[in-house]
Amino acid sequence: MPKVQDKLRSLMQKFNVYGDFLVGVPFGNGHVNDTFRITYDQGGVRLNYVLQRINKEVFKEPEKVMENIDRVTAHILKKIRAAKMETRKRTVRLLRTPDDKPYAVDDDGNYWRVYIFVERARAYDVLETPEQAFGIAKAFGEFQQQLTDIPGGRLHETIPDFHNTPQRIQQLKDAIARDPLGRAGEVQKEIDFVLEREEEAGILVRLNASGDIPERITHNDTKSNNILIDDLSGEGICVIDLDTVMPGLSLYDFGDMVRTCTSPAEEDELDLRKVYMRFEMYDALFAGFCEAAGSFMTPAEKEHLATSGKIITLEIGTRFLADYINGDTYFKIKRPQHNLERCRAQFQLVRSIESQMNDMMKLL
Repeated sequence: MPKVQDKLRSLMQKFNVYGDFLVGVPFGNGHVNDTFRITYDQGGVRLNYVLQRINKEVFKEPEKVMENIDRVTAHILKKIRAAKMETRKRTVRLLRTPDDKPYAVDDDGNYWRVYIFVERARAYDVLETPEQAFGIAKAFGEFQQQLTDIPGGRLHETIPDFHNTPQRIQQLKDAIARDPLGRAGEVQKEIDFVLEREEEAGILVRLNASGDIPERITHNDTKSNNILIDDLSGEGICVIDLDTVMPGLSLYDFGDMVRTCTSPAEEDELDLRKVYMRFEMYDALFAGFCEAAGSFMTPAEKEHLATSGKIITLEIGTRFLADYINGDTYFKIKRPQHNLERCRAQFQLVRSIESQMNDMMKLL
């Protein structure tokens, strides 16, 4: 433990932070990066920071990830200040190094960043009320709206084809062909589930290619726990986990909200009877997102809002399945069949969404 604290203290010293280092503890439950909450004493006041190591296995060019985040947060902060809104909770704030970089590199070549901790707000893995769903959807819609006029050219595509459902299905096929651990034979039912829906899964990509759905700057990982909800007001106030902010499709962002906000179960729920889409949650997401993003969405985007939830849930389940077949090389796991369990929960949610598609379409 003392060695860990010494390491964390040394990393924090690479940034412009003042006061006395007190302690660092693991924080959050993300699948990809290593994250710590760091506490400092600054003149008798305890302040917290979030120290995070960027996973270079996932993000091959960390500098480009950080350039995207730096541009996006600076642009949003400028808009918040222009609107004369309170800034401390409305966007994540990066600390900088003495040479004015938003990241530091340790002796092992690992990339680290530090955010100011957003106090008196928290993220929810499972939403409790439609009001929370409305707030989250509105916040993600506002996030997209704020970035419609960001200057400086196209953002970096930090993970090419990140949300390209046909490409994800092809990666599953490639994993099946390699089958390094001999697992494909035990998951034929799940493989068939994907292939039966392959044609519909590519509709958003085809609409983008035809120009009916434009490219936008999107979050690309709009899980319910990537919005901080204010403890007092209950408002969705701050979008976090910005590694995948890059060019993308607005509907993938909305679809991922449907995937993560409508089910009362955890992403890796073992009892599939608990996995289903709560229509009242979808209704709230639909209303919140349209309130914030409806002014700039095209007719084709609006028309496919309902379909997007099914497509992105199928895509994420496909990724979990491919990772399981490949030997669990991408997502962190806590038990041997963790990725397969995640996959099965996603596919159960797809079934539930399909059963309610007519009611979802009526909202349009």
